Amino acid sequence: MILKNLVTNTSLSLSHDLRWIDEHSWSKVVSNAQYSIAGALIIESAVKQAGRFITLQHPEPEMAWHTRDILDQLLAWASVPDLQMQLTLDDGRMFVVVFRHQESPVIESEPVTGIASSDPDSWWRFTLKLMEI
Repeated sequence: MILKNLVTNTSLSLSHDLRWIDEHSWSKVVSNAQYSIAGALIIESAVKQAGRFITLQHPEPEMAWHTRDILDQLLAWASVPDLQMQLTLDDGRMFVVVFRHQESPVIESEPVTGIASSDPDSWWRFTLKLMEI
């Protein structure tokens, strides 16, 4: 899995073990139903143009570890407002995404050992909250 910063063209290789946990919980259709003054039911439906959530998470605590160096780079990217990135999944699907800042924190992380280390080679697990645009 590759996450590419579209401003700097820098890419990060993410673990193949990360899972898109909300892949099947999104619907392309949005609708609104309300009653008119006369009591008739009015339903409006449309196809969503963007906004699909892509939450990447380790499936088990012993999977999808990343070095602190990768986590620090992701945190730096997350501090750039409206940063557009290209996410390429292992199956070849590509999405243009941004961080979901409306659901802070956009990156939830924890050290694998339970003790935080500033060593760039230390191992971390994280959940990454993205949204397709």
